[in-house]
Order: sequence, then C-alpha cells, then structure tokens
Amino acid sequence: MPANTKVGSVTRARYEEIITEDRKLVEADTKIQFVIGDHALEIEPMRPHGGSQPASDEELLGVRETLEMYAEDIGVPYNQVRLNRQTASKWPAEYRADGASFEIHRILEKLDDRFERIKNPPLHPRDGVPRWTQDAAKRQVGWRVESPQTVQEKVEAIHDLAADEHVAARVATDFLRRPAVASRAAGDDTARHLFNKAQSDRWRQDEETEPVTGRPEDPVAPVVRHLDRTIEFLDLIGACHKFVAATGRLVPQMRGRRLSDDEQDLIHKNVARVRATCEWVEAAVGSGHLDMDEELAKLLRGE
Repeated sequence: MPANTKVGSVTRARYEEIITEDRKLVEADTKIQFVIGDHALEIEPMRPHGGSQPASDEELLGVRETLEMYAEDIGVPYNQVRLNRQTASKWPAEYRADGASFEIHRILEKLDDRFERIKNPPLHPRDGVPRWTQDAAKRQVGWRVESPQTVQEKVEAIHDLAADEHVAARVATDFLRRPAVASRAAGDDTARHLFNKAQSDRWRQDEETEPVTGRPEDPVAPVVRHLDRTIEFLDLIGACHKFVAATGRLVPQMRGRRLSDDEQDLIHKNVARVRATCEWVEAAVGSGHLDMDEELAKLLRGE
C-alpha cells in the first residue's frame, strides 16, 4: 500500500508510525501487568485451597483481604490484581512471549500446551504476517470472537444477537424475503418440514379459536387436515428418496473392498431392519393400521 494512502484521516506512513509507537506502549503495559501479578504472587502465593495460614501466634490476613489491601495501596482495582496474579501464575517469566499482549497471555492461559502454542502465532488474514490478536487467541480456546470472519463465527454471532424469540422471528422473516435465502432454506428438508408444520399448527389454532356455533364448518379446516396429510406424505417420500440416493451412491464405492465377518454381519442386521421397515410401511399404507408389534419395535430399535 503506498505511503500516501489514507488510513482513516492519516496517511499510511503516519499510521505505521502510530502503530510502532503504540506497540511499544502495549509491550510496556504487558510488563507492568506481569510485574503486578508477580508481586501479588510474592505477597500471596497460589495455594491449592487459597488463603493464608496462621503462623505461630501471629494471625495472617486472608488472601482476598491481603490482595485488596495491596490493590488499594497501589491504586489498582482488586479484580485487576486478582487477574494479574492468576495469569502470572500460569506464565513463568521464561515462557512469556515478546510481542504478545498481557490479554493474549490471559486468554491462552487455560491451554495445556500454551508454552508451545504462543510461539506459533497464526497468520493475520489482512497481511499474512504471523502475529497474535485477541480474536486469534480466542479461536484457539473456542471463545466467541469480536470480529467474526468464518461463516460459522458469523452464524454464532447472529444466534447470540437473536437469542430472544421475537428478535429471531423478525430476523428469520426478513431473511426469507431474500429470494436466494428462501430458496436455500426451502432446500433444507428439516427447515421446510418445521415451517410447514408451524403453518399447519397455526391454521389449526385459528380454526379452534373461531366460534362455530350456528354456522357450517370453517372451510379452512379440511384444508388444514389435508395439509397435515400432505406434509406427512411428502416427508415419507423424501425419506425413501434419501435412502435410495444414499445407498446408490455408497454401495458402488465399496467395489474391491473385502468386508470382515463382523462388518458383513452388521450390514446384514441393518438391511434386515430396513427390510422390516419397508414391509411395515407397505402394510400401513395399504391397511391404514399404523401400529407395530413388539417384535418389529425391538428390531427397529436394534435390540
């Protein structure tokens, strides 16, 4: 990028000067926070159960009281001292990485292989230079990131924002107004089934809440009942189609492979379950009787 290119309101050259200066400040701040953490550890070493133990006839203060006093005397919030002490205990001085902020160390402190992991920062997506950012560290430990990059991260961010059912419904409605989104959603069997079922349930509720005394049956009612049957019919046809398609794709891929006796036995058992299911479907469709006997139920459960 040319030096005269603007970054915000400054030139690229000035931006680089600011970055160089501020990285030194971050490095100094990291050292300060580790020093405070080390001093807090010296005052109150980490113990399996925490707390100071009474020594001879002198009663020592508890850990929290001691650290609160230390925090007050240096003018730093107690919670900051507590976090600094915790992080310092996880990162002995010889394992602390230059160029990684204190916050990066704090995020990575839960990893068992943190001493090796911090030596290998991931490539930054903007310039391809290996360096740590808070989001890069959060990805290492599975935390939510501040600036989502991948499709999954963006989906998770939307889920977080749409945790409220009313918000989620509004978002889903707005998204479905996009033809491409609606088309892809319609291609998802589960989404299509749930939407159709919800529509059917809503129509049924509307029918039940309408007064019917003194007037013929609401014309919507038979439509709803027919729709229920249509959805179930389409779902069943879809299930058959999926099985046939998957089998037609997978079986040829086994050409030339010799299955073990255990593998053949497992396939035979599952084919028997499929055969029994198909016979049950045929009988149910022909007779209208949907109940299955106990032996068939056990077979389908794999017992």
